[in-house]
Amino acid sequence: MTSVILEKILIVAGVYLDSIMLFSMIILVASILQTSTGFGFSIMATPFLLLLFEPRDAIQINLILSLVISASLLMTIKKDIDTGILKRFVVGSLAGLPIGMAIFSMLDMTLLKLGVSVLILALTVLLMLKFRIRGSQKRDVGAGGLSGAFTTSIGMPGPPLLLYFSGTDATKEKLRGTTLAFYLWIYAISLLIQVMFAGTSLEIWKSSATGLPIVIIGLFLGQILFRWINQDLFRKLTYALLLFTGIYLLLQQL
Repeated sequence: MTSVILEKILIVAGVYLDSIMLFSMIILVASILQTSTGFGFSIMATPFLLLLFEPRDAIQINLILSLVISASLLMTIKKDIDTGILKRFVVGSLAGLPIGMAIFSMLDMTLLKLGVSVLILALTVLLMLKFRIRGSQKRDVGAGGLSGAFTTSIGMPGPPLLLYFSGTDATKEKLRGTTLAFYLWIYAISLLIQVMFAGTSLEIWKSSATGLPIVIIGLFLGQILFRWINQDLFRKLTYALLLFTGIYLLLQQL
């Protein structure tokens, strides 16, 4: 009897340790990616966090840790932020956030994500074929609006900004600095909306606190990686992440 109980305890302990290791690896890789490129935490973390947590919990943990990363890097990236574009992104997102919520409530999510995945893949291919656009104030506002709509509809604010900056041949410093600063706004608003309409729990905040030491390690390693990546490699990494996002959303619906 004692041996059976001990065996069950060991099995439970093993599953718990496996979960901790998986959680730590997810947060570490996503933190390095977000710190070194200015995007990617939601893309990398959310699908895998859903293996460990309920959707609400996974989304809120993602939002909390993304906010921590952006806030921690604010002084470092301050000189790289294009404040004019940032302001226009914020203005655009004010319109995009409620539009995204309306789309989320009215449209079938399978069709929505399928359409978004095809759009991301098509635009990424165009960028890889050297298609470029000229940035303007109206297009800045439009990109911010799309990002806001993407945030409240599918929980991914990054792809519109990433596609826009890539299309205008922005430097890696400008892309990372401006997007991370924008995330402070968009993720804070998204977290507030989540807590107000979906509620929260002590477990979410405990899990987020557990991930903080891993985030700190990711911040350190990501900064080293950012200095090592040149502009050409940064662009290729951008395309790879966009392709990953589009393919992930597409396969998720098939």
